[in-house]
Amino acid sequence: MADQELQFCTFMVDQYCLAVEVRRVQEVLRFQKLTRVPLASPLVRGLINLRGQIVVAIDLRRRLGLSERPPESPPMNVILRTEQGAVSLLVDKIGDVCDVQSSTFEPPPQTLRALGRELVRGVYKLPDRLLILLDADRAIASAVAPTNEPVSQRAERSPVSGARASGADAQERIQS
Repeated sequence: MADQELQFCTFMVDQYCLAVEVRRVQEVLRFQKLTRVPLASPLVRGLINLRGQIVVAIDLRRRLGLSERPPESPPMNVILRTEQGAVSLLVDKIGDVCDVQSSTFEPPPQTLRALGRELVRGVYKLPDRLLILLDADRAIASAVAPTNEPVSQRAERSPVSGARASGADAQERIQS
């Protein structure tokens, strides 16, 4: 197989240099005001209004099991295109578009713990560092509902057991 040049959007989360395929990125933005959502997954920091489109914002630090971001450092947004619509990954710092050769790719080692193997597709060996390729679909999967489940079912799902709740039960949880 011929060595191909690939492009990735890079960003920092804590001390880690991560990347997603540039074709998946809709845009990158400075901090946007977040509206918190009751009963949402702890990974969901809130919703942002992106020129009239409501976008779920997932905290990548939380998803990766890292410490919380210092309050004086607002997150940046990497807006991804997904089957469910646009989704924002909250990151610490936006990097550059990076060109890499496919021959520099290595899969994650088998000794990497399960969460790491689930979220990391592999690494690219750059001259000065390793570029961690994030599996964007898996990173957002636990926080974004699949499109084949009707909205009414998602709204009525119990946050603890996953069982269905009656409309009155759901309303009571929201009010309490």
